[in-house]
Amino acid sequence: MIYKGFKDKSLSALGLGTMRLPLIEGTQEIDQKSVNEMVDFAIENGINYFDTAWGYHGGMSEIAIGKALKGHKRDSFYLATKFPGYDISNMGKTPEIFEKQLEKCQVEYFDFYLVHNVCEANIEYYLDKSYQTVEYLVNEKKKGRIKHLGFSTHADFTNFKRFLDEYGDDMEFCQIQLNYIDYEFQDAKAKIEYLTSLGIPVWVMEPIRGGRLSKLSENELYDISKIRNENHIATAFRFIQAIPEVIVTLSGMSNMKQLKENIEIFNEEKPLSKAEFVQALALGKKMTQCVPCTSCRYCTEYCPMGLDIPKLISLYNEKVFSGGGFIVSMNLNTLPKDKLPSACIACKACQAVCPQSIEIPNIFKDFTERLK
Repeated sequence: MIYKGFKDKSLSALGLGTMRLPLIEGTQEIDQKSVNEMVDFAIENGINYFDTAWGYHGGMSEIAIGKALKGHKRDSFYLATKFPGYDISNMGKTPEIFEKQLEKCQVEYFDFYLVHNVCEANIEYYLDKSYQTVEYLVNEKKKGRIKHLGFSTHADFTNFKRFLDEYGDDMEFCQIQLNYIDYEFQDAKAKIEYLTSLGIPVWVMEPIRGGRLSKLSENELYDISKIRNENHIATAFRFIQAIPEVIVTLSGMSNMKQLKENIEIFNEEKPLSKAEFVQALALGKKMTQCVPCTSCRYCTEYCPMGLDIPKLISLYNEKVFSGGGFIVSMNLNTLPKDKLPSACIACKACQAVCPQSIEIPNIFKDFTERLK
């Protein structure tokens, strides 16, 4: 197992995520026996970082991982969980949720604790000091019940930076969505650069984008086979290994087969070369660039409805590529009705000045249909 230094700790470069635990066949109930076996095998083979959260598996993930880790010495693993601010109804409930998480996980402290999913839908609540969310967690760190405090984010760069501008001095690490698609598609590159400027190391979630990069089409498999003589899943992880700022890469493994395959990959550090890295980025761009918007913003100056056209096109590309997902709905839910793609009046003023000749009204009409 590859290990990375963080403060006084040596963390396994591969962390076991618990958002997609094995289920009892035909049910949504976690298969505790299988979880126990996976955790035992993970620790025996060098994984020492385990990541859970309040909302995973309908609130049962913390309980399952707590049971599975109970039989292991407390200093043999590092456990991370998160404050569930993705649900704004939890704002103001940090103390009671934190106490319950300790109880569910059967521990007296958390090695790593995150402000969960800073994004457009909750940024104002996280920045609102009346809820005392981060302030409470900083105090728990002083007490020793949180060893290291960080945050996870799916926010755009603007809101990502707003959070750091307010709380950056208290954040020791940041968990971002990163893979060879989202390095550019979700501006992960810019986030890494900004975190590095602040001396904040990177944790990675969704390295194979929720399984999407493990299920490539024949054409995509052909393209990725030209990058590296390894299977496509290994190549996705080797992309992450080529980014030195990354400390822990989390993978939500659902069975022993996936666990064994991932451990084998992380038993050796074989990062993509610079040339291979560029090839992987080109493949990621090819997979996602259904509408070639360059965000020049010429269009926005002429839109009588004041739509943020580049942002909406970016969300459209995400919708087409992923089939939906929470990122699209999360962003659209923050917009008033008169700023949604359905507000386009098809005047074509934007299209007339677009350097890429994008038929923007047609794109927004299709986007509106896809959202029904």
